[in-house]
Amino acid sequence: MALITLRRNLCHLSDFRIHGALAALKNPRVNHVHKIVQEHLCLWFCSLQPGPARVRFHHAHCKKFHSENGSDLHPVGEPVFSQVHDWDRFEQTVKNVDEEMCCRRLNNLGSSGEVLRFISTLPALPETVAAEALHRICEVEKKDGAHWLPKEILENSVFQALCDQVGRDPSNLSNAGLVTALQALTPLQGEPQSSLLLNLLAECQHRLEGGRLDIHSLCILGESLIKLQGPGCSTLELILCQLQGENVEKFPPEDILSLYRILQACPEKVDQHQRFLNKINNFSLSLVPKLNPKSMSQMLTALVVLDQTQALPLVIKLGKYAVRHIPHFTNEELGRVLGAFIHFGHNDRFFIEALEQHVTSLRLTLDPEVVSKVMEYCSRKLILSKPILNAVAEMFVCQSEKFSPRQISELLEPFGKLNYLPPNASALFRKLENILFTHFNFFPPKALLKLLHSCSLIECHPVNFMAKLFSPYFLQQLQGEESSLDRLSLAQLTQLFLTAVLECPFYKGPKLLPKYQVKSFLTPCSSLETPMDFQLYRSVMLGLIDLLGARLYFASKVLTPYCYTIDVEIKLDEDGFVLPFTADEDVHRRVALCINGPRRFCLSSKHLLGKEATKQRHLHLLGYQVVQIPYYEIEMLKSRLELVEYLQRKLFSQNPGSHWYQE
Repeated sequence: MALITLRRNLCHLSDFRIHGALAALKNPRVNHVHKIVQEHLCLWFCSLQPGPARVRFHHAHCKKFHSENGSDLHPVGEPVFSQVHDWDRFEQTVKNVDEEMCCRRLNNLGSSGEVLRFISTLPALPETVAAEALHRICEVEKKDGAHWLPKEILENSVFQALCDQVGRDPSNLSNAGLVTALQALTPLQGEPQSSLLLNLLAECQHRLEGGRLDIHSLCILGESLIKLQGPGCSTLELILCQLQGENVEKFPPEDILSLYRILQACPEKVDQHQRFLNKINNFSLSLVPKLNPKSMSQMLTALVVLDQTQALPLVIKLGKYAVRHIPHFTNEELGRVLGAFIHFGHNDRFFIEALEQHVTSLRLTLDPEVVSKVMEYCSRKLILSKPILNAVAEMFVCQSEKFSPRQISELLEPFGKLNYLPPNASALFRKLENILFTHFNFFPPKALLKLLHSCSLIECHPVNFMAKLFSPYFLQQLQGEESSLDRLSLAQLTQLFLTAVLECPFYKGPKLLPKYQVKSFLTPCSSLETPMDFQLYRSVMLGLIDLLGARLYFASKVLTPYCYTIDVEIKLDEDGFVLPFTADEDVHRRVALCINGPRRFCLSSKHLLGKEATKQRHLHLLGYQVVQIPYYEIEMLKSRLELVEYLQRKLFSQNPGSHWYQE
């Protein structure tokens, strides 16, 4: 009987599996199962040979076998059932391989019709394949935007047989088949599938309450319930409770990602499950090298939604391995990765270099939304990446029509913030001006204000549009339904008006009314100035006291009538002598010390931010002698004496050709 079974199974095996079996027979190191396979294969192949060969073959093995009825051969001294058990295991292995191949084939089919045609060619339909086929049909239809299956699919006899097999008696389904079928029908909750869904849900609930679902099935069931009943369903808590009782280190990567998605759906319960999340985060560190681009994007998205700031080691490791995946991320995935790095404040030199290479090589084919996200990342992290900025400037000049008004604002705002003019600046701003002339009213008011304010930071003043910005109509649009304009918008309007007065004397349009003007640009959360670095200020202050002789001769954090706050102000009379900071008469010159800490520069560079460069430019135009005290020069000084000498050179240089300010 075992011999007949083997011959039947081998007839269904593909050629490569037969060759594999023969190769295994040639290997002298075989286990017990392989030994039995070898002996039975020898008997079978012998039966296909001419008579003499068969006689010789049996003669060689006659000492090892005997037959009770003349047909059933088995080794002497061993029960017949041991061979039958081995052959059952062999048959099961072949069955599993066939099912796995069918499932892989199903995943490669691109339409419901192809799936149904493939299913109809199978001589038998295992429950796992049936559930997977149902899942693939619903997946394909969901991609086409359908919320339920088309009538021609529902009336198809093969599909009806498929549903009948899955839904006839769900209790006969394995856990994998049950949850896969439920997962398949979840996105398409149309009326024709409602009864089948209810049957599957009832069986899942029964097995869940009995603790009969494995980890993978629990994860699939949890995600399906969220889609069907929402994250507030009580059954989800039972699933999470059972999962928390399992050893996280035994979870495969796909189940870890499923757990993240389940917890992501109910962020309001993150405190309740934080201990469990900590275990998942710690274990996920070992999974990062195995993640594909899609999985990496999903994990980072979940960490953002759950605000796992305590999982920074995981974020850093994900950032490290994301470098190799940058060319393989989809547009949506890359956007999510960048959004996560913005959220957690992560930046990595190698990631930036890989991003530069990606953007520059695909600059004319990148999706506009991805380009906007890349620019947002550079802007938020203060990354002065000239390759990226140059590529985006070229892309905008060549393909401006594919960007929406909002995206145009997001693309060009970082140029002003990072204080950078690309090589094609004239063409870039000419293109922008033409777009604004024709589509001014299509821009969201706040986005438009940010864009034009950013242009002014790099001395590309929007003179032709200032009259519209200061008009009551635009200000009303900017305010919208709020009771008043927000603080940042008022500060930007004020600085634009100050720019018009100081740098555009030929502007004769309407002025910004005093009620819309702020008194100071240095305010929490909406500042157009960077606060002074306190530690750096303390060092400079001690040096100034030693140099000038007393604290009386300089003032700190001086608010000028022009909204700017000066870090340190020193007053000089006509002969160049220092006056007490309380003196208001005989002041001939005012020196403004800009004590520039690292936050006033682009990331890891000596390049001032746009708002700081504008502040120094305006102070100079207002009559101040601006002296920069950058942190990287102070850090090079080794003693208090060197600091005093440095400040003396900066403030009182006797070289008539030197400047007291740096442009």
